Amino acid sequence: MSRVLFPTAITPIDGPLVFLAGPIQGAPDWQAEAIRWFTEHAPWLSVASPRRLDRSQPFDYAAQVDWETHHLRRAARCGVILFWLAREAVPVPGRAYAQTSRFELAEWKVRHERDGVRLAVGIEDGFSGARYIRHRFGQDCPGVPLASSMSAACAAAVELAGRSEQAEPDAAPSPPLSLG
Repeated sequence: MSRVLFPTAITPIDGPLVFLAGPIQGAPDWQAEAIRWFTEHAPWLSVASPRRLDRSQPFDYAAQVDWETHHLRRAARCGVILFWLAREAVPVPGRAYAQTSRFELAEWKVRHERDGVRLAVGIEDGFSGARYIRHRFGQDCPGVPLASSMSAACAAAVELAGRSEQAEPDAAPSPPLSLG
């Protein structure tokens, strides 16, 4: 069974990691669907999901960002970052849908171009801005698979991650980022 990591403590892992990047606020729980897919089809992979399981606990913004940054960087070194751009399910007043995910997608697109970071991108029908994202990835990153279904996006991530057991050992947690 896949090892699944959620935003708690930073835990060292061996082997490739798939980081589930994409909208949380206002989005359906697509991460649970992806985790089920990986558990069934690629149990050798570890999966990092930034969606908190226990929402009864107070939200610690800095800890969440640090956890995500650490695991994104770990997946970039050994594994793949899977973006699933789910269409908006519930509007969140005062917040543009997928605002953080769009920033991260642009960041990791550039890191793919510069450093060869492995990305797989899935875009659900109805995600706003999909046409632009597909066009730009086609222009700049033709090697990044663009999928229209969750299962195709997950399968592309498996192909990119491979079954490599030659993981770079986990380093100490990344220092906190300056958000100011």
